[in-house]
Amino acid sequence: MSDAETHSAPLDAESFRRHGYALIDWIAQYRESLPTRSVQHTTTPGAIRERLPATAPEQGESFETVLRDLDAIVMPGIVHWQHPGWFAYFPANSSYESILGELASAGLGVQGMLWSTSPACTELETHVLDWLVHALGLPAQFLSTGSGGGVLQDTASSAALVALVAARERATNFASDARGLSDTQARLTAYTSDQAHSSIEKSMRIAGLGKEALRIIPSDASGAMRTDLLHERMASDRASGLQCAFVTATTGTTGINGFDDVRAIREVCRRHTHTQPLWLHVDAAMSGTAALCPEFRFVVDGAECADSWCFNPHKWMPVNFDCDAMFVANRSELVRALSVLPEYLRNSATESGSVIDYRDWQIPLGRRFRALKLWFVLRSWGLEGLRKMIREHVSMAQELAARIRASTHLHLVVEPKLNLIAIAHNDGDTSTEALMQRVNATGHSFVSHCRFAGSEQDRLVLRVSIGSLSTKREHIDLLWRELSLR
Repeated sequence: MSDAETHSAPLDAESFRRHGYALIDWIAQYRESLPTRSVQHTTTPGAIRERLPATAPEQGESFETVLRDLDAIVMPGIVHWQHPGWFAYFPANSSYESILGELASAGLGVQGMLWSTSPACTELETHVLDWLVHALGLPAQFLSTGSGGGVLQDTASSAALVALVAARERATNFASDARGLSDTQARLTAYTSDQAHSSIEKSMRIAGLGKEALRIIPSDASGAMRTDLLHERMASDRASGLQCAFVTATTGTTGINGFDDVRAIREVCRRHTHTQPLWLHVDAAMSGTAALCPEFRFVVDGAECADSWCFNPHKWMPVNFDCDAMFVANRSELVRALSVLPEYLRNSATESGSVIDYRDWQIPLGRRFRALKLWFVLRSWGLEGLRKMIREHVSMAQELAARIRASTHLHLVVEPKLNLIAIAHNDGDTSTEALMQRVNATGHSFVSHCRFAGSEQDRLVLRVSIGSLSTKREHIDLLWRELSLR
């Protein structure tokens, strides 16, 4: 490194402008170049670290040097989630509007733990989440103008955890406020399907209930939780002196995009209520966005039965990670379960009871101004713009599904309802895996997999999740040609 490349002083406003413009230009060029790139990374384990010095630099380096190494060192290890051939896992859309919202949030650098630490951070979030209640067709119980309200968590995993903690406290009549873990808490059980997200098991561990208290209920051939088996397991647990406390339903499962019958699950819950009602949490992580379109409102069917309901705008909506919208029907229970008020956080606004302090709705104390990027996107795209995007993705998915139905060597594992296509090779798992590896090796497309049993033998499934902002029909055509190769 030459003397000209050293830069020991932090950026000032003028150099920030200059380098900021350069970085914005770099991002735009990267996004424009995506169709020409291989969607996969080109590195091997440890290769990135080998190019980094063993210790941090003693003297500051120029921003030009840092930006050069961004290309030389970092980019070979990037998997391009914004690529038009990205069909793996789930969409992780990051629109220009959202990027700018994130930039504004970072520039402001506020801590939104309390209303008093930045009122706009709290009130904008509350209001934008009320917008989403109306836009998605969710029940009025989730509006902040009543007893409920919304909050932006980082992920659906955190939403599940705070819902579980609130369920635990409700089931024990908030006994842990005074005594911590109790004998009653040790008897609590929770329920979810074998297609639910792994975060439910992790939440059980973190919340102190343990993996052994989680009942995994088998799903049917469509990927929905079998409510008859849920009833049987709850009945067995109650007969054994256990207390059913928490149920997670999923509307749009991770593996095959199955949809639980939320209303039927609520009826089972009512039949097995102990001294306190079971807490019903609904996870609509990716598919919740589809409810912006009236014709896809089946995604929110039964939401009126839920104590909490969440989805991830950072998946299918063009809002970059992290941004999970969680709604609760009774915010007082969530606040009571999570609130701790040391002296240094006391202030007149909080004590007045007239404001929301989002520190009481989440695990950490501190929080970023997440609502800005969501606000930027909703205002810039408008609901019609978002609906157009969703309908285009679903249309492309349904067209691909039609091709699979006509195939002589592939079949649909389940009939797709939205933008995720679950495929298997007629010759079994070995052929399905070989097909997946062949598609991913091209660099044009990237798909992922899961295992699904349903009413048949457990099998490998090739998943095609269509939702990238840059995906067009020509990219679906290319994927189909790769899937069609025998």
